[in-house]
Amino acid sequence: MPEYTAEQAASRGGTSPEFVVRMMSAGLVGADDGGLSDADIRRLQVLANMERAGLPLDGLAALTKSGDLSLDFIESTGQQVFTPLERTTFSELSADTGIPIGVLATIREALGGPLPGPDDRVGQSDLAVLPLVQLQHQLGFRDRAIEQALRVYGDSLGRIAETEAEWFRSEIVQPMLAKGMMEDEVGRFTAEMAPSLSEASDRAVAAIYHGQQGRSWLTNIIHGVAMALQRAGLHTLEHDVPAMCFLDIAGYTNLTSEQGDQVAADLAERLRKVVQPPAMEQGGRAVKWLGDGVMFWFPNAVSGVMGAVQMIDGVEAEDLPRAHVGVHAGPVLFQEGDYYGNTVNLAARIGEFARPGEVLVSQEVVDRAEIGASISFREVGAVELKGVLEPMVLHAASST
Repeated sequence: MPEYTAEQAASRGGTSPEFVVRMMSAGLVGADDGGLSDADIRRLQVLANMERAGLPLDGLAALTKSGDLSLDFIESTGQQVFTPLERTTFSELSADTGIPIGVLATIREALGGPLPGPDDRVGQSDLAVLPLVQLQHQLGFRDRAIEQALRVYGDSLGRIAETEAEWFRSEIVQPMLAKGMMEDEVGRFTAEMAPSLSEASDRAVAAIYHGQQGRSWLTNIIHGVAMALQRAGLHTLEHDVPAMCFLDIAGYTNLTSEQGDQVAADLAERLRKVVQPPAMEQGGRAVKWLGDGVMFWFPNAVSGVMGAVQMIDGVEAEDLPRAHVGVHAGPVLFQEGDYYGNTVNLAARIGEFARPGEVLVSQEVVDRAEIGASISFREVGAVELKGVLEPMVLHAASST
């Protein structure tokens, strides 16, 4: 096992030699012979963040010496999570690879850390992401596209990590403490089972990611084949535009204030289970959940209307608080995992105008939606929407 001096450990752990010596004196890191290991570097990183969070490390040292608290779980779970720094700086790595330092810095941002400066040292986790960025750079990806992809990775996986940490606390730690177990017992249990749980979690995340990849790649494959058939005169592409859909729960704010956050969170989860299936059945997908509702993307106006009506009917059938929906069709801009543009804004405004239990759609949706007998439209008329300069003709859609 490699051994480091206090200066080397400070450099690898991103702390100061003085901090390392203080932790050694407190008995929180270091072997009897004064050597410091890779495991100690992981401990130093955690301890430094504890001190920044305002925890008294002298009190922590007293607890560990008395056996009332163990930090052994850091060794068993932290090898892939808390990684040391290398000697190379970001400016040196940029010079070596030819990749702009701003792109390289975005790697650290995606990993959940603060944006580094040119003289900050690169971490092992940064280097693990680097091959992807190098390949994208070699293939001619624009710097902006690489940075956007990294941020989406960071945002999405950050939500996964936060959710994982929350259920670990609520489903494992809190129940154990509620049963009267002490923190050191919880720590020992964590050290024993966390590696297996972490490994299973890694496999599950990878499998889910590849499943989502298949769904997204299939869209590109179909589009590419359709273009080839069109060039050969064997197929005609229908140039359609997507539809954006905003579904909101009526009275969500009052419900939160009257019955509490947990009731509101449970309601949002029930809503998710009701609206996801019909949206996916129509080829749509949830772009983002907004607490009191959800924003959906649909490939065209027909699927948008069908999905919206089915979602509203599902909400009514499940005895949930009534929802209202707005749908608009038109060109959109996709960037960093989200959709932007006038189509999105108008769909949101239409949704705000809709009454509980109502699906309102724009004239553009009606013009493009050859639904047949399953959906009917009733013209509401020209209405003034908040933030929209000209009145819009809206229609109420419902199942027949």
